[in-house]
Amino acid sequence: MATNNLKQFTKDEVATHNKVDDLWVVINAKVYNLTRFKDMHPGGAAVLLDEEVAGQDATEAFFGLHLMEVLDKPQYQRLQVGVIAGEEPSIRAHSFGAISDVPYAEPTWLSPGYHSPYFTENHRQFQQELRKFVDEFVTPDAMIHEDDGKRPSQSVLDKMAELELHAMRLGPGKHLKGRKLMNGLVKPEEFDYFHELIITQEVARCKARGYGDGLMSGTVIGLPPVLNFGSEELKAKLVPDIFAAKKFICLAVSEAQAGSDVFGLQTTAVKTDDGKHWIINGTKKWITNATFADYFTVGCKTEDGFTVILVERGEGVETRPIKTSYSSAAGTAFVTFDNVKVPVGNTLGEEGGGIFVMLSNFNHERWVMCCTSARSQRSATEACLQWTSQRKAFGKPLNAQAVIRNRIAAMISRCESVQSWLENITYQMCNMSYRQQSTKLAGQIAFLKSYSTSCAQDTARDAVQIFGGRGITQSGMGKMIEHYHRTVPFDALLGGAEDVLSDLGVRQALRDMPMDSRL
Repeated sequence: MATNNLKQFTKDEVATHNKVDDLWVVINAKVYNLTRFKDMHPGGAAVLLDEEVAGQDATEAFFGLHLMEVLDKPQYQRLQVGVIAGEEPSIRAHSFGAISDVPYAEPTWLSPGYHSPYFTENHRQFQQELRKFVDEFVTPDAMIHEDDGKRPSQSVLDKMAELELHAMRLGPGKHLKGRKLMNGLVKPEEFDYFHELIITQEVARCKARGYGDGLMSGTVIGLPPVLNFGSEELKAKLVPDIFAAKKFICLAVSEAQAGSDVFGLQTTAVKTDDGKHWIINGTKKWITNATFADYFTVGCKTEDGFTVILVERGEGVETRPIKTSYSSAAGTAFVTFDNVKVPVGNTLGEEGGGIFVMLSNFNHERWVMCCTSARSQRSATEACLQWTSQRKAFGKPLNAQAVIRNRIAAMISRCESVQSWLENITYQMCNMSYRQQSTKLAGQIAFLKSYSTSCAQDTARDAVQIFGGRGITQSGMGKMIEHYHRTVPFDALLGGAEDVLSDLGVRQALRDMPMDSRL
């Protein structure tokens, strides 16, 4: 609402409107007429008729109970009747694309006055444009569909496709050749893992974990095996439509009987007598994006061992939604393959060589999860810094309590250590071949994922303690913290449980132990 067209009042004039049939309040230098609204107020009319609220400046009281976004809703904007003469809002409204000025709300490379050896001016321009895009298109859609459980809107996926974001989320590589990235802001040959890190962390700012996975995360983990091991014919058929968000793919490995133990899979693939087709039978569980996937990258037990096969949705393929801790927008499903006939040409890699196909995928998959985890922790920390500054307890801001500051100190320390380790590994990825990454970084990335998700769970627990009852309520001031605390275990499990990955990291280190080393 344009304030220059609104009537101006003094606070003394507003103070006369303090009765049941004539009730005004001031919030952030804006005057609202709540006379008709008071009986619809979720907290009851009595709260608004309190002598410290009716006809008074209720800014502090309002922001102690409500998020800024409440005032942006059309039904409440209509209640505004004027502004306070000569007074500017004391609380700044959120703006698309803005960098937060809350300490530690942004990684140091984005914080004014700090420097980074990793991020170039092009990275910074890329981040600015991406944040505007996410704030304008992704976050509003996320707020709707995280709640209603529907997959991300096709219009958002189409806009992402126009910028080639789906292609960029698979990292640098030949698949970017000839594509116009971010309207030409980045040349395909100059796109690196720091650009991808920026994409992942900016999308994570929408603070909707299920929706975030629904935003074609299945492509991020399901398409690389096709790109790296599929036939040219197969790639020509799939890749253009998937990058255009016209078709969807997912990775189908986990089963009720086998998670981290891929050699324990029960889904079978047996060749037909003529050797031209596979007949696939079995089930997969907790498969992200499966409810709306057109293609499935499936791990199967074959005569030669473990083989990865691309399956197109069709006869014999069924998906049933699984209700998990986060939103159904992720499309998590139980998948059944009942005598599904698939051409042998859909085999990804060598028969019996599926473990190499999967291992080539794991590092990038886990690194992406680390990017998401690091940014989500930071968002929770920012919320706690804001809340403890505006929330009053015992007549003082909550952050006046030493025990609260101690929790925040731990949260900040975890944020900064995870991000620093992440940026270091990202730099190594940018300067290593794919083969070198497989040799040198499998243990490092496994350790980082285990560490980052463990830190995330500690941060979620601290955040709930800071927010109190609001931190376990799915609406209002603490809804983001409740959501984060409820969904953070996903990061600790997807891509490998913490204990499994920690053990992997140690085993990788022991493999390289020199035989002649002694104390």
